[in-house]
Amino acid sequence: MYAIVKTGGKQYRVQRGQSLLVERLPVDGGGEVALEPLLYVDGDTVVDGGGGGGGLERVSVSARVVGHERGPKLRVVKFKPKRGYKRRTGHRQELTRLEVTDIKLGETSDGA
Repeated sequence: MYAIVKTGGKQYRVQRGQSLLVERLPVDGGGEVALEPLLYVDGDTVVDGGGGGGGLERVSVSARVVGHERGPKLRVVKFKPKRGYKRRTGHRQELTRLEVTDIKLGETSDGA
């Protein structure tokens, strides 16, 4: 069983118990966060946003914030030949480490 979730403008394939690094989330360490599912797969059961059946509202993906980290230092170099123009700057991305605690598919709530 796995799900495709979206956070920070990126998509991730997650399973229960998996740890992953995502863009910094405004949640303290040890807190719970709900991730937005895009696809749910469990054997022959596939739930996605297509078909108008409203299947993704039944899927919930929750994760626990393990801690906040910073990514590796990236060197950014600008250079224009024959003009004496050189610039070097650095960047470290703020990241959050998550541990996926649960992926659930709820029951259908048909009113008919």
